[in-house]
Amino acid sequence: MHIQFAELPVTDQDRAKAFYTEHFGCETAADQPMPDQDWRWVEIRFPDAETTLHFLPRSDEKSPSGPVLVLVVDRLEDVISHLRSTGVEITSDPQPAPWRPGTTIAEFRDSEGNRIGVSSR
Repeated sequence: MHIQFAELPVTDQDRAKAFYTEHFGCETAADQPMPDQDWRWVEIRFPDAETTLHFLPRSDEKSPSGPVLVLVVDRLEDVISHLRSTGVEITSDPQPAPWRPGTTIAEFRDSEGNRIGVSSR
């Protein structure tokens, strides 16, 4: 069993798709027009993942208060350094995760203003 997709609220599908493709090497799993809608069904997939992210239309301009997604990476400091060097807003520098001893977590905002966590393994 696995999760097929998780939904990520966005206002601009192309901008969000470019962000995750450029920064995390995601590939497009689906990009299809939705009948009678001014919206496409867009899903992206992280390398080696089964679960995809589906870009859900954001109903307002407010971002959720907490992270909507947490990415687990091998080299957290390198990922945060790369994101920072490309102008991505880092909202929380790497620090110990109080809920999981031995784990480090940081946060950034994606192109759509979502708070995304990045966690060490």
